Amino acid sequence: MEFTAYQTLQGQRWDAIAQAVYGSPYAYEGIIFANPQYRHLLQLPGGVVLRIPVVAQTEPTIPKELLPPWKR
Repeated sequence: MEFTAYQTLQGQRWDAIAQAVYGSPYAYEGIIFANPQYRHLLQLPGGVVLRIPVVAQTEPTIPKELLPPWKR
């Protein structure tokens, strides 16, 4: 699995980091899993460098028969 680095701001929470990195505050579990040494903290100190799992961006797949005729 690939990782990228993210440096925290003082008092930042896991959900705020997930929002900043992935665009969703609900995607924080993978970040906590990749940084077990900080999992007990609700708010992180400033300057902590976290490992952020790189998530592949996938396009939603819509079956061809459900597309309107002009998009087939």
